[in-house]
Amino acid sequence: MNSFKSNDQGFTGLEAAIVLIAFVVVAAVFSYVVLGAGILAFQFQNAQGTGHPGAQQSNSTLVIVGKVYGTGSDASAITNINFTVALTPGGTPVDFSKVVMIYSNASTLETLAQAEGNYPQQPSAGGWAVTKIMNDVGTNNKLLESGEQFQISAVPAKPIYANDTFTLEIMPGAGTALDITRLAPGRLNIVNIL
Repeated sequence: MNSFKSNDQGFTGLEAAIVLIAFVVVAAVFSYVVLGAGILAFQFQNAQGTGHPGAQQSNSTLVIVGKVYGTGSDASAITNINFTVALTPGGTPVDFSKVVMIYSNASTLETLAQAEGNYPQQPSAGGWAVTKIMNDVGTNNKLLESGEQFQISAVPAKPIYANDTFTLEIMPGAGTALDITRLAPGRLNIVNIL
């Protein structure tokens, strides 16, 4: 009868293969984790780079202070849109020499021209102007700074009639636009709250 003898020489190769496979698996997992962390850091850096300009733009957003008024020389139509703007708390100053205003309704789309010269002044038809500066900081300039308020009058080329819906879009040089969308009342007065 054959006797079975214990021979450890055959197992050393198998053991070495198992240890080698274990090292390869551990190295693969480690490299996957390192590469994943590197890609994640790269994506975070890119997201951070695009987030900062967005945060900067949102800081310079304008807000309406008080009500929006529509006025006219008589009660047949609104010729002027009057409102006051300020910066949001902590917002960056807005250079009003670079502000663009676009007026639109169901049949009209026009870019209103900014009145030339220093503030305050009155706009003409098809234009807009800062008519009053409140809480003026420093010198009289076209820069809306923290704490200041600019009273603005916009005069579309065509008047606004009863029940007309219109939008006035205020686009600063940098930052998000401010949209004012209103419906004119069914019965107009010389001064109308919109």
